[in-house]
Amino acid sequence: MIRPARRRRQPAAVVATLLSAALLLAACGAPPKVQTALEDVGKSDGSAIEGAPKGYEDYYGQSLEWTECGEDFQCATASAPLSWHDPGAGSIEVALKRIPATGQKIGSLLVNPGGPGGSGVDFVADPTRFGQSLRSSFDIVGFDPRGVGQSTPVKCYDDAGKDEFLSTDYPYTPEGLAERQDAVRAWGQACAENTGPLLGNVDTQSAARDMDMLRGVLGDDELNYLGYSYGTQLGATYAGLFPDRAGRLVLDGALDTTLGSDEVALQQAEGFESALRAYVADCQAGSDCPLGDDVTSGLQKIQAMVEDAEPNPIPTSSGRDVTKKLAFYGVAVTMYDEASWSFLTQALREVFWEGTGDDLLYLADVYNDRNDDGTFKSNSEEAFRAINCADARAEEDMTKMAEIADEIEAAAPTLGESFGYSGIECTDWPYPAAEQEFDPAAEGAPPIVVIGTTNDPATPYRWAEALAGTLSSAVLVTYEGEGHTAYGRSNSCVSNAVETYLVEGKAPKDGLTC
Repeated sequence: MIRPARRRRQPAAVVATLLSAALLLAACGAPPKVQTALEDVGKSDGSAIEGAPKGYEDYYGQSLEWTECGEDFQCATASAPLSWHDPGAGSIEVALKRIPATGQKIGSLLVNPGGPGGSGVDFVADPTRFGQSLRSSFDIVGFDPRGVGQSTPVKCYDDAGKDEFLSTDYPYTPEGLAERQDAVRAWGQACAENTGPLLGNVDTQSAARDMDMLRGVLGDDELNYLGYSYGTQLGATYAGLFPDRAGRLVLDGALDTTLGSDEVALQQAEGFESALRAYVADCQAGSDCPLGDDVTSGLQKIQAMVEDAEPNPIPTSSGRDVTKKLAFYGVAVTMYDEASWSFLTQALREVFWEGTGDDLLYLADVYNDRNDDGTFKSNSEEAFRAINCADARAEEDMTKMAEIADEIEAAAPTLGESFGYSGIECTDWPYPAAEQEFDPAAEGAPPIVVIGTTNDPATPYRWAEALAGTLSSAVLVTYEGEGHTAYGRSNSCVSNAVETYLVEGKAPKDGLTC
């Protein structure tokens, strides 16, 4: 089963980031270093406390100790309140990493890679993601949202327990679904025991309030922001909470903030079905494709492979088996970027022609951020589930879930089963979902650039259209292509639109198609 899609959610976009990084390193070696001066290492002045909520002035007025953390980078740790509704509840840490501006600085640009659970600290470690004009004009600041990565994290199981949780299959039978509920219930209890009260305060609205605090601490009157995938939800939430402090916001790979969780699951399943169909056609147009020469039969072959991995896990040379869940992850991760389709073809050749799953297992491990030794690079899974459950709940009635699952499978027959029963994923979650406190239309905000890719599997294009329609000041940019998100992986039309707006404040024409 895919990491469950909640209302306004999608599979962790950090997966695409990790796979892209793996492809880059495999093909081109280490990314080039950015030449930048570090002349202003030290404390921020902490002077911008205007607009701080009562009781939170010290957070807005704090000074940051910026230290060099590798050539061309600076790191710092900010304090944030545990609760934005109780200033006396204590504090947590928020980790920051920035690429200082190489030219005339006009301010800071906060970035978020998505997820939820993606690390902004890790994301900015590759400066080549950002155009030269952005690197010249902004301190590009990545941050790990509350509960994520190097910030005060959500903690649940140890590595061995997490590995088992992510690889175990549960049949779609009453008994299997009950076992899955028990497993999710135990996971949530472990998160509560090992995380503490932070678990009840990792909702997106709290993270957006952290962003406003960071804006103040960094000395910016308005927030300039580039968010991908779930980061679009975070950015839209910020604009809805603080429309008068929103500066230049770009939301790439947009989520539809009006959808319920089950609608998200259905439309996302359709998105992956469409992307997989495009992959199969591309594979069959080349040589040595293991999927025959008919798209429909090729899709059916992938479906059969994934389904058969439940009763007959695919062996690997490491001794680990590829379960149905891992087989799904291995296929799904390659849909985020068409540049990774060749990796899936290689993995499928191995499965169908050799009967082994080493490459498919590697892809699943990329999705789950797992190292070869069984440790994990991040807590993205823990944060993903915790933030989703903190934000919303899907349908939890088993009869209704079964009806929704049937609808999903009919719309997306190849992998649709893996999107069903998402209501299980917050079974007896220790904390309730947060009440919505922001204006979805963000009335009063300046232009917000919303970007959608026409065959994006994780955040279908219709979501970008919907978000652009929801936000009162949105400008829609369309990238005609495959894969998840557009800026940094598409073409100069998109790059020029994004960078001209962020640097010069000139919004692209609404309806621009690239």
